[in-house]
Amino acid sequence: MSDAGLAAFGSGFSAITLAELGDKTFFMALILAARHARRWVFLGSFAALTAVTLLSLGIGRGLRELLPAWLLPWLAALLFLGFGLKLLMDANRLGADAARVEQQQAEQAVIAADGRQRGERALAVTWEAFGLVLIAELGDRTQFATIFLAAAPGLAFAALLAGTLAGHALVTALAVGAGRWIGERVDEKLLYRLSGGLFLLFGLVALRQAMG
Repeated sequence: MSDAGLAAFGSGFSAITLAELGDKTFFMALILAARHARRWVFLGSFAALTAVTLLSLGIGRGLRELLPAWLLPWLAALLFLGFGLKLLMDANRLGADAARVEQQQAEQAVIAADGRQRGERALAVTWEAFGLVLIAELGDRTQFATIFLAAAPGLAFAALLAGTLAGHALVTALAVGAGRWIGERVDEKLLYRLSGGLFLLFGLVALRQAMG
């Protein structure tokens, strides 16, 4: 893999991993795995995340194709810096029990879905996980992060796709396999700050490219 490919893979993987740990979709997979067969929960959750990732990358790639080449680095810098600052401000507003709030919201959604969708059939469990995670992920910070990454110039699309999917696969596997242990120890404010710092770094790199 070329240096550009490694940069795109690493950017996608690190951004998604930091953003998804302790997120609502993480807790949804965790709670579903405690109630149903883990392999079908993983399959449904990862399928939903893949669908949203492809949609987001498509939107970002469309912006890259439609906008003038000279404008893209400036737009990427603005988006990355703005998103990074927003994450840092959100971190300061989070309470000490932020992760617990995310978990409670996820649990309420799972309980409501279980009430409508009964049975342990593979298809039923997979579909429930797919629907819950898809709805939760649309409009989430990880979707916007993926769009911004895809719109940034210089990041190879295939490597970025591989990196984002690898990040989603890792976090989903952790949620299904060891989610309870991780959920009790996750520091939501720290993850927000790390994500914000990462996107500020992306923004500075894009700003350097824009300035030549």
